[in-house]
Amino acid sequence: MLHSKKYRFYLIEIVIVAFALIFSFWLMFHTFSYSNGEMKIGAKVWSDFAGHIPLIRSFSFGDNIPPQYPLFPGEPIRYHFLFYFFVGFLEKLGLRIDFALNIPSALSFTFLIVMIYFLGKTLFQSRIVGVLSVLLFLFNSSLSFLEFFKIHPISFTTLQEILANTAFPSFGPYDGKIVSAFWNLNIYTNQRHLALPLGILLLFIYCLVKYEQQKKALPFSLVLLFGLLLGALPFSHSSVFIMLGIAIGAFFLLFSRQRKMLFFALLIGIVISIPRILFLKESATFTPHLNFTYLIQEKLTILSFLKYWFFNLGLSLLLIPLGVVLSNRLAKKVFFPFLIIFAVGHSLQLSPEIAANHKFFNAFLIGGNMYSAFLFVKLWKLHLLTKPFVIIVLFSLTLSGIIDFFPIKNDRYMELADYPKNPDVAWIIENTPKNAVFLNYSYLYHPASLAGRKVFVGWPYFAWSQGYDTAPRDELRKKLFGTTDLTLFCQNARMYKISYVAIERLESGEHFTVNTTFFEKHSKKIYENSKTSFSIYDTTSACKI
Repeated sequence: MLHSKKYRFYLIEIVIVAFALIFSFWLMFHTFSYSNGEMKIGAKVWSDFAGHIPLIRSFSFGDNIPPQYPLFPGEPIRYHFLFYFFVGFLEKLGLRIDFALNIPSALSFTFLIVMIYFLGKTLFQSRIVGVLSVLLFLFNSSLSFLEFFKIHPISFTTLQEILANTAFPSFGPYDGKIVSAFWNLNIYTNQRHLALPLGILLLFIYCLVKYEQQKKALPFSLVLLFGLLLGALPFSHSSVFIMLGIAIGAFFLLFSRQRKMLFFALLIGIVISIPRILFLKESATFTPHLNFTYLIQEKLTILSFLKYWFFNLGLSLLLIPLGVVLSNRLAKKVFFPFLIIFAVGHSLQLSPEIAANHKFFNAFLIGGNMYSAFLFVKLWKLHLLTKPFVIIVLFSLTLSGIIDFFPIKNDRYMELADYPKNPDVAWIIENTPKNAVFLNYSYLYHPASLAGRKVFVGWPYFAWSQGYDTAPRDELRKKLFGTTDLTLFCQNARMYKISYVAIERLESGEHFTVNTTFFEKHSKKIYENSKTSFSIYDTTSACKI
């Protein structure tokens, strides 16, 4: 009887955890799966996975210790690689790549959902606030639904059109529209390494809230844990490293009871992360600088700022501040680091692509949604007449997210033959050293990348966005393919440790020529697949690498 009462008391928590697990596993396996020796990659994750899979395979099939970026070898890695290192390790142990990637991804996303619920519930002492916080996280509050209804005017078939939708109504800045691409679940299916660090950030805030409510200082065991996690974050997600540092620093100022423990946490984290931070500074080709515009295309004014964020946050732009004002003193203090996180994202450009700052706004919105949820509960209890208002506003806040869900659900798959079904990949795995570097003719999903080997330069956007100087190397790639000068070729082959040249699809209309006569004369052709027009030349003997 006592057990039955206990289970009923925790029924909502059980449902939330069960839902989070089921939904997260569906979401991750739906966007990336494996069948009959082929990877089935959702079209909407196809581009990002072209960077992630080579990184995973460099650890599972290749030799990438100490880590280098496999799409720009020769320099220590600048990417936060820890999640994909773990996935590669799981595949190396024998777990098939879809399980190796999807299981940690699903568990991470589950952890994030559960932490959103428990932080919202604990901060406002309300299970309903926790549930609504999860709902507002899953279904974004932007005004992208306006773009959908421009194409699909409201009619008797509207519901059917939403259910059959295959395209995000707005995908700014890439489609020129004002609502950005960073609010829907596509962010978490593409950036599989993001959910866990955000969950860690929320876990820290949750622990602090619990101990503040009990008027106790954080125990040293938790301080040590969060110090270690802070120190590890530059290897797993550098943006969340900054966010957790902001949260620790802000709470150091706001909660006198916690200052001693928070100081130790910050000190431990900084000491552990110093080598990584110094390396990034020394190897950088990009210098962080002030940029207050983010993705606002118009001249930055108060009006243009409010316009941009009203379209991207919808009514949350009004509800979050109102929820903060009406919340208790502890909740007001907890909002402070989220506000700083927003300000940092809107004032400091940390990478060559300013759009990458979206992680700061994702974190802000996760926290801000809890205050909107609190406001809804408060209004619901206020009067009978406020209940219809709450329902209407809540629907408007989630409509864009509902519409954005179906392009993910209805996404088509791109099939990619993998080892051992792909003979090109199989030959490379079985006949070349694990640390080999290939001069590559094509970019995305190159057979050498799928085999865990490094390519001279992958799709330049990937490495450029991390701060590598890709343009000169890409020009050199084209020059080396068309060269007639053996001395020039060998100088660069030795410098970049290029052992193999892979030539393919010469009829594809690339904007540079390939001097096949040069490679036939000075290198040994060691592999050729007439079906895929894929050939490999060994340059080691000619260049004495």
